[in-house]
Amino acid sequence: MAILELNADNFQQTINENANVIVDFWAPWCAPCRAFAPTFEAASEKQPGIIFAKVNTEEQQDIAAAFNIRSIPTLMVFRDQIIIYSEAGSLPASAFDQLIQQAMALDMDTVRADIAGQGGAG
Repeated sequence: MAILELNADNFQQTINENANVIVDFWAPWCAPCRAFAPTFEAASEKQPGIIFAKVNTEEQQDIAAAFNIRSIPTLMVFRDQIIIYSEAGSLPASAFDQLIQQAMALDMDTVRADIAGQGGAG
């Protein structure tokens, strides 16, 4: 599966129209970002039901700022338009595969209930 390049024109639409999106925030000058790219690509080939996308933080500074990206690479996992994972740093392939499995196994009804409960408590 091809990796989608996200920008100001397609970011929100991609998140809104797809149940499962994994975003890699990166920059061309970032050695760890370049080292993680083959792992990200390989995972995209194994997971056809997930949209794998990249945000070049140099070119898409507004998106990076909106998500408070301070360190790259940063991985963000969206399920049903909810960020369920956001962490800076690259992962080895086995850890990335495990993250994907855990993210896809989450019961989103429980996640939404937890979010609703937090909203009422604050």
